[in-house]
Amino acid sequence: MKIAPYLGFDGACAEAFRFYERVLRGKIDMMMTYGESPEADRTAPDQRDRIMHAHMMAAGQTLMGGDAPKGMYSAPAGFCVSIDVPEEPEAERIFRELSEGGQIRMPLGETFWAKRFAMFVDRYGTPWIVNCPKPM
Repeated sequence: MKIAPYLGFDGACAEAFRFYERVLRGKIDMMMTYGESPEADRTAPDQRDRIMHAHMMAAGQTLMGGDAPKGMYSAPAGFCVSIDVPEEPEAERIFRELSEGGQIRMPLGETFWAKRFAMFVDRYGTPWIVNCPKPM
């Protein structure tokens, strides 16, 4: 079994995934618009450029997402996408880049369990945790 985050957007999926691909040094291997799908003829013309499904790999992990159909989007709540990073400089880079333009809930700093830890919501509304754990 694999468990992977599936992120919802309201028209910003393509832009967000290109941003995540760069920051997380991943690779988008699939991105399909509603207009490219087998359902294209049943999709309103103003919805055809929205992303039906995106799939990306980063450090052997899967991240997926898509734009909700118009009027069906709801903001993320009650979860965070957590990234464990073994090295402090990489945790600092990811935090700096992913949080730019977003809302920092807990600034990057040391905790009793982590060399670096932060919580924030990125510019696309996705909640994140960056964790660089201390050795146990």
